Amino acid sequence: MCSEPVIEGIVVGAVGGGAAGLVVCFVQYAHEKAVEWRDMRRVMKWLRKNTRDAENERHRSTRAIASYTNLTEDRVRYICSIHEEIYLSTGEKPDMWGVYGIGRSY
Repeated sequence: MCSEPVIEGIVVGAVGGGAAGLVVCFVQYAHEKAVEWRDMRRVMKWLRKNTRDAENERHRSTRAIASYTNLTEDRVRYICSIHEEIYLSTGEKPDMWGVYGIGRSY
């Protein structure tokens, strides 16, 4: 019978499909991390430029950051929450972000 070539073809197809799936997952993950890194740099650069160790200038709102960096507010919240140098203000106004070293130490 010719069942061996059929089974061999199925195995080769399954291995090839699995390898292609892994490559797609890796490329998607790498792209996600690259975009995240780019957005972190953009937010951090803007925050360092626009925050000072003075009253009312230590923190910036999510809306202001989003407006100047051309990111959505949700994206800014996510980026600020995962960045190790950015912290959420616990003051009176909600949704304000600051940079460690500018008005607050580590």
